[in-house]
Amino acid sequence: MQVIGIRTPLIKPGDDIVEVLASSLNENEIFLQDGDVLVLAESAVATAEGRMVELSTVVPSKKAEELSEKYCVDSREMELVLCECDDIIGGVSGAALTITKGTLSPNAGIDGSNAPEGHVVLLPENAQKSAARIRAGMEEFCCCHLGVIIGDSRTQPLRLGCVGVALGTSGIVPVEDARGSKDLFGKTLHITRKAVADNLVSAAQLIMGEADECIPCVL
Repeated sequence: MQVIGIRTPLIKPGDDIVEVLASSLNENEIFLQDGDVLVLAESAVATAEGRMVELSTVVPSKKAEELSEKYCVDSREMELVLCECDDIIGGVSGAALTITKGTLSPNAGIDGSNAPEGHVVLLPENAQKSAARIRAGMEEFCCCHLGVIIGDSRTQPLRLGCVGVALGTSGIVPVEDARGSKDLFGKTLHITRKAVADNLVSAAQLIMGEADECIPCVL
């Protein structure tokens, strides 16, 4: 497996991410082929889709103010967390633990990194639809069949560091069902499913990084 970072200019709200990626691929003479998989950072996709919010425009509710004090989170950001998440199930200083769009995430996936000062980026509205739209555009550009994953980084309980998690996929089987296959001693597997998309996001994040790398997409 080869893992190739695709460096792009800074992505801004309203950018067409397909056009940005196509231009960067051409400039770097990277040619896509059937079966390639593109992993995109959710923050880049969300920014292009206009999901960046200026905190000065947010008026926190009383509940947001109470929770912000409890979890040491900016009350305006906490208001956005309440709007975005399905449920808050706990938290620690600096982060409320939420269930958001079907995944466990701190602060509803809202992130202030890689956003201008005083701004935060929400998760894509519908990562599955975003992945399908980007895949359609990229397949038209390269005239081949691709997989697209929109991924994010997550911390894990009792583990140090971030790993990748897929928020939306298109063109690939995100989870491979290994039930029914045999192990080395001929015993049948009854539970195992392989988190293919999550693992590919983790591999991609070794190249993407978490800071100023400006590599929002990995092939």
